[in-house]
Amino acid sequence: MGLLNLLLKDPLAFALVAVPLLYSVVIHEVAHGWVANRMGDPTAKWLGRLSLNPIKHLDPIGTLMLFIAGFGWAKPVPINFNNISDKRKGLIFVSSAGIIANILLAFVSLLFFRLSTLASSGMTAILVYYLVQINITLAALNLIPIPPLDGSKILMGIAPKETQYFLARLEPYGFFIIIGLLYLGILDPLIGFFRWIIGTLIGIVLP
Repeated sequence: MGLLNLLLKDPLAFALVAVPLLYSVVIHEVAHGWVANRMGDPTAKWLGRLSLNPIKHLDPIGTLMLFIAGFGWAKPVPINFNNISDKRKGLIFVSSAGIIANILLAFVSLLFFRLSTLASSGMTAILVYYLVQINITLAALNLIPIPPLDGSKILMGIAPKETQYFLARLEPYGFFIIIGLLYLGILDPLIGFFRWIIGTLIGIVLP
C-alpha cells in the first residue's frame, strides 16, 4: 500500500512515518558512499554525499514513487571504481552496502518493537510496520539484477566479462525495462520473491 493511502486515512500517522521512511532511502545511498570511501574512493565524501541531509540525496521521481507505490529511490551516490584497487570486490561490496543497510534497518526496527515497552502503542506499531515493509521492499527491489539496480552491479562483480559487457550496454535502458516490468505485472512477483528470501532470513535470526 502506498503512503498516499495512509495520508488520506490518517494524516497524523503519515507525519510520524514519512520522515523515517525517507531516511531509509537516504541511508541506502549513504551506505554505498561510506563503503566506497572505506575501499579507497572518496568521491561521495568530496561531494558531500555521506551526509544524512535528505536534500542532498532525494530524487523527485523516486520520492514520488515511494509515496505512490511503496518503493522508491534517491539520486545515486557517485562512485569512481577506478579508485578501488580490486574493482570486482568494489562492485560487490559497494553495491551490496545499500541492500544490507535496508535489511539491517528492518531487522533493528523489528527488534526494537519486540523489546520496547511501547510495542502496544498504535503509532509505534504503524511506524515499525512501515519501516520494516519499506526497507525490505527497497532491499528486494535492488536485488533484482537489472541495471541500474544494485543487483546488476553485484552480478557484474561475479560474472564473466561477457555478462558484464551485456549489463553495461543494458544500463541506459534499465529504467524503461523496470517500468515495462511494472506495467506488465512482472516486477511485483520479482520483488515478492526477494522479499520472501529476506523475510525468511530475518525470521531465522529473529523468530
